[in-house]
Amino acid sequence: MFARIRSLILTVLTLGMAAPVFAASHREAPMIANDPTADITDFYFFRSWEDSDKAILIMNVIPSQEPGSGPNYFNFADDVLYEIHIDNNRNNIAGDIVYQIRFKTEIRPPGNVFPLAYVALPPITALTGGGSEGLLVRQSYTVTERRYGQSPRDLGTGPMFAVPSNVGPRTIPKYEDLAAKGIYPLKNGGRVLAGQRDETFYIDLGGTFDTLNLHISPILSDADDANDAVIVGAPGSGNADTFSGFNVNTIALEIPISELIGPNGNKVLGAYATTSRPKVSVIKKNGDRDNSTRFVQVARMGNPLVNELIIATNMKDRWNATDAEDENDFVSFYCNSALATALNTVFGTGFPTTNREDLVNALLRYAPGPPACGSGKTNETLAELLRVDLDVPPTQAAGQKRLGPLAHNASGNATPDRAGWPNGRRPNDDVTDVALRVVAGILTNPAVPNLGDGVNFNIGAVGSNKTVNGIATVFPFLPTPFDGRDRRHIDPREPLP
Repeated sequence: MFARIRSLILTVLTLGMAAPVFAASHREAPMIANDPTADITDFYFFRSWEDSDKAILIMNVIPSQEPGSGPNYFNFADDVLYEIHIDNNRNNIAGDIVYQIRFKTEIRPPGNVFPLAYVALPPITALTGGGSEGLLVRQSYTVTERRYGQSPRDLGTGPMFAVPSNVGPRTIPKYEDLAAKGIYPLKNGGRVLAGQRDETFYIDLGGTFDTLNLHISPILSDADDANDAVIVGAPGSGNADTFSGFNVNTIALEIPISELIGPNGNKVLGAYATTSRPKVSVIKKNGDRDNSTRFVQVARMGNPLVNELIIATNMKDRWNATDAEDENDFVSFYCNSALATALNTVFGTGFPTTNREDLVNALLRYAPGPPACGSGKTNETLAELLRVDLDVPPTQAAGQKRLGPLAHNASGNATPDRAGWPNGRRPNDDVTDVALRVVAGILTNPAVPNLGDGVNFNIGAVGSNKTVNGIATVFPFLPTPFDGRDRRHIDPREPLP
């Protein structure tokens, strides 16, 4: 039975073109860890299950937000250029379409005399006009589309404002209503929201980065692995979702698929997100800054956890500053898996560590190509892109399987979900468990066991329009952020709600 399941998995992953290995990108490089407003934590690209004619692109920044961190809470940076790059002709160069998002912060009266950023005088119920008086700090933003060979296009249909952090029920008594007012139509038929959301990525982060000191055995039973609403072993084992109760800042774009497809109706696309800062910035004595108009990329993300677990520490910030289509410079890190070496060292396993052509094909190409590991470089353009086939029907939230093509039932029988990572990435895909298995060699060895951290869902998600295991059912597809007054972290060994 196990071998039969693995054979199916291998087939699905291979046909699913390129993509596996890890999730999330929180504070993954030495320099970007000190620059949270430019630190991309997650990037998602998937076909909408609310409107299957639309695709969703989401970039999250500012990791691990403690909801009660007043008085200024969390804002996007005015001097950061946020971009999402699209390859729609499968040439591994994501320059066909670029969406650029820029923010501008204003301090509104009585912010010139009052010491808080948000205040209930009266409660904040709107982003503009009556009910917005308490937004003493407010951010407006623009969305610009740049198509190769064409003039830039402002996609805004009017003024757009970021939804502020969820301060608490006295200051913002109906946060979900306020967030709904922050969803704006775009000229291309899509929508946009910028603001705070629940940190949806779930993982035993503390155990993982304590040199793989997980709270449970990393080999899950078929029954535990098939349960998408369990924290395996909790509370007795101390296993927990480290990001429980934390928030992120989100830029979510809903784009008609008709606006994204490439030549000859191509719907297999690649994408990645970047942040860039001015090449030169001068800080004046009064605190103002003069910034150059030229930007330098400081962070990027396609697939999750690539920079964390594949790229060596001394190259992480350089990797962040390099375009995705220049991955040839880093191919040796894919060919020689440091994480597989770590797994073998800690657990005494024998997972393959060298000549990992499977990782090169999965992450850097649309389809398998000639060997790249022998010389460490190839003349072919290799690009670390998150790739999605938008012809694959979306799976409704209630039916989604966290393991995507690796999903199975409690008896071990395959129940693949083709709409999940590595076919794009949805907010609740368990990239950690899938990535562990890919690094362990499941693409070439179907006998790889059910590796995982046992954190199988986004525990404790609040608000409406979500499933019981925290999957959002509507745009922007990330649950309501935790509020600062009553935020709730579910810690190791704490009883589950």
